[in-house]
Amino acid sequence: MQLDSVAQIADLDFDTIIDVRSPSEFAEDHIPGAINLPVLDDDQRARVGTIYKQVSSFDARKIGAALVAENAAHHLREALADKDGGWRPLVYCWRGGQRSGSFTTILRQVGWRAELVEGGYKTWRRLVVDACAAPMPCPVVVLDGNTGSAKTDILKSAAAQGAQMIDLEGLANHRGSLFGARAGGQSSQKDFESRLARAITALDPARPVLLEAESSKIGDLQLPKGIWGAICSAPRIRITAPLAERAAYLARAYGDITADSARLSAVIDKLRPFQSAERIERWQAQAAAGEFAALAGELMADHYDPRYEKHRARQAFDEQIIEAPSLDADAIEGLAG
Repeated sequence: MQLDSVAQIADLDFDTIIDVRSPSEFAEDHIPGAINLPVLDDDQRARVGTIYKQVSSFDARKIGAALVAENAAHHLREALADKDGGWRPLVYCWRGGQRSGSFTTILRQVGWRAELVEGGYKTWRRLVVDACAAPMPCPVVVLDGNTGSAKTDILKSAAAQGAQMIDLEGLANHRGSLFGARAGGQSSQKDFESRLARAITALDPARPVLLEAESSKIGDLQLPKGIWGAICSAPRIRITAPLAERAAYLARAYGDITADSARLSAVIDKLRPFQSAERIERWQAQAAAGEFAALAGELMADHYDPRYEKHRARQAFDEQIIEAPSLDADAIEGLAG
């Protein structure tokens, strides 16, 4: 079958999508909802590739075919043992070639109505890249504000109240700053783009979408040019709040970091190239004493706020400023409305 759009993946009429590539290929990225039944594992794939280059293509194909048959037999006995005669799988490999073709032939010989993705994973990847590079399909409004302005929570509250929103930091599993790492770490760039492409193609073109103001990277992940261009050019709503409110909010929101003293100390140390030794030692002392709101306040006043203002001075944004005297839960809900 032919994949023509990212959105199409949600409506595929198959019982199972099977990725027969190696585990490392699958881990980097895969078609959403797919399971991994490799016909060559990573070591076997490397071995066949070496034989292909150093011996001959014939020997590589012969050995590869034997390995594929052994692995396919294992999957038939294990993962596919409970599938009845009506089961209908969709199979793909890197480019719809020998690996998926061989496995699909075996499945069809059993009697299952197996189909191939034309062009394999490469087709999916091309659709993702195109979706991420294209202009946004609907009007964009960017929520801006200095560190600690509760932007992410405001966006989530707006979504709960019916607004259209893409949570970029949620998709990236990172809060965007040096302190922003989250449990589980970040996925690959390709996986991030796949999930982002699905979010973009699911948007209603007739309604605006809210995005958080981000730099071109969230943690280690690069924003694709389509959405980055939209963030740079869209009108903005900027939240301003008193430093004390922002500091209290950060102390609550970053509880996972403040609960891990070694992690917090290590992150503060990463600021040494940008701040004086005296200031770093004071921040370390505040962290050790559990003075997290005071620490957050100084980090913003002496490090993050000046950088935000320097960035704003270089660009003229079309923005509406909203003052938020408080950033407690009720205030966030009100701002989102």
